[in-house]
Amino acid sequence: MFALVFSRRFSMAHRLLGPDVGKCDMPHGHNEVVSAHMEAARPAALDGTHNMVAPFDVAKGDWHGWIDGHVDHALQLSATDPLLEYFRAHEPEKLPRLIITPGDPTTEVMAACFTAKLNAILLRADTGLVCRRLELTETPTNTVIFTGDPADVLPEAQGRDGGPPWWMRADTSTNDL
Repeated sequence: MFALVFSRRFSMAHRLLGPDVGKCDMPHGHNEVVSAHMEAARPAALDGTHNMVAPFDVAKGDWHGWIDGHVDHALQLSATDPLLEYFRAHEPEKLPRLIITPGDPTTEVMAACFTAKLNAILLRADTGLVCRRLELTETPTNTVIFTGDPADVLPEAQGRDGGPPWWMRADTSTNDL
């Protein structure tokens, strides 16, 4: 079986509010790398003509566009972070630059959310691909690898107007504010 692997580097900032987060309770940033491993949802033999699982530009185009345009230099916050009220009151124009997660925006939850988002994007584009493994490297020495179904690990949540949360939609959203 073939796997297509696409990596993208981005800068981000976050803060964690949970217990035992150490110095991560202060807003701070990382330069991260996300590597998505995609496979054909229904594997098939090469066709003898095109001999590819999917065209690279189709497989990675919308995904890289979302990372570059909406994830890069975004601030990741928990849905319960008091900083959300600051942005609502004083800088509402920056709300689209916030990535809002259920609970602390840890590397683990981000890897699951990214996997769900990528799978929604791949499905909408009718690529025939599914993300089977996603690696999120927070620092040169810390990487989280997610495999499986994001619905198995993410809490149930509703998005805008009772629809699916941002991580389950194939749009460019990063929150449901």
